Amino acid sequence: MEFTVIQGDIAAESADALVNAAGTSLEMGSGVAGALRRGANGPINDEAVSKGPVDPGEVAVTDAYDLDADYVIHAAAMPHYGDGRATEQSVRAATRNALERADELVCESVVLPVLGTGVAGFDFPEGARIVCQAVRDYGPTSVADVRVIAYSEKEYETLERVADEVREG
Repeated sequence: MEFTVIQGDIAAESADALVNAAGTSLEMGSGVAGALRRGANGPINDEAVSKGPVDPGEVAVTDAYDLDADYVIHAAAMPHYGDGRATEQSVRAATRNALERADELVCESVVLPVLGTGVAGFDFPEGARIVCQAVRDYGPTSVADVRVIAYSEKEYETLERVADEVREG
């Protein structure tokens, strides 16, 4: 599947679904989760936590509240127990499951961060490769517009390079 790479704040994006880089408790703390929680301006954290905990790689869906989206898909790429570290398997499964859930919800557009990096400790370039490969290999039914987002300029440059390599390879 084709996808684009963008830079910015996921909470400022407009799409049918925004994907949260969640932990298995689904509690919305910092990073992507914090940005979405603040942008939602509602009880999104309470709703998310009520749907957890989930296993690594699994997802849950909440309302998007004041975000410019219909849904937030909380993709648990990191455990909120043990060492709290994401793995290649959890990043791949969380990405695939987020896309599948977006299709089940008949979403056409999805904005997806590089899951498992940041506080989850997974290497950003490797996480970007896994996320981009999972998106490229996904066969959607309704999803037509996937944007993989990076917040900082440095991460965006890395994401753009990795995405080009994945598209070519």
